[in-house]
Amino acid sequence: MIDKLIFGRFVPGQSLIHALDARTKLVAGFYFIGILFLANNIATYALMILFTLMVIMMTGIKIKVFIKGVKPLIWLILFTVMMQMLFTSGGVIYLDFGPITISSFGIINGIYVFIRFTLIIILSTAITLTTTPMDLTDAIAYLLQPFKYLKMPVQDIALMLSVALRFIPTLMEETDKIMKAQRARGVEFGEGNLFEQMKVVVPIFIPLFVSSFNRAEELADAMEARGYRGDEGRTRFKILHFHWIDVVALLVLVLLTALLVILRA
Repeated sequence: MIDKLIFGRFVPGQSLIHALDARTKLVAGFYFIGILFLANNIATYALMILFTLMVIMMTGIKIKVFIKGVKPLIWLILFTVMMQMLFTSGGVIYLDFGPITISSFGIINGIYVFIRFTLIIILSTAITLTTTPMDLTDAIAYLLQPFKYLKMPVQDIALMLSVALRFIPTLMEETDKIMKAQRARGVEFGEGNLFEQMKVVVPIFIPLFVSSFNRAEELADAMEARGYRGDEGRTRFKILHFHWIDVVALLVLVLLTALLVILRA
């Protein structure tokens, strides 16, 4: 299971995407998600797919790694697509059974939703694969700076988000170990009706929660031992800097937006 989860990992490299400032990658990621909802036809979605493939190639990471990143969420994506196909009407009606309607518009909309979710996951995975947790924390803290005037603990929020991302693979590894231990005791996962499947999940969640709290306590003790006191008097070993490549990346996004608007028309 741990090999299937890619999101939250960092893969060292010397690619152009690795070289981008973490703040640029975060802003570009949110911006891409925003303009992705402007896509409304085959040409616009083809453009977004082409852009995503270019990003993948520029990371220097094999495409199968990104496919692994999509796999854990494939059932959620398919469920969303199915809801779109069954409850969206319009165009040619193929099946009409009460509230359930399968139409040409619903099928097309379902395909677009599938593409949209997949591209968002792939791009988010690209950001975490090419950005260290420390840089990600600093970038989030920097982008949240305006909220300091509202007395929000910006650094603590950034740290929580970074730790959450960092511990996703760790929790999945812990889950994998617990499931293997349960299988060794004769537990069969995925067998029986829904109620029986829910019963076998309980022995997984209880030790997982205990392990999570233990790891959280160990992390807190380690941070206190190193003198961590939030943002108070904190300095940084690595200072984030914008470079010419960040400007180019933002200009590419502007060009992408212009092409998207043209193709929408």
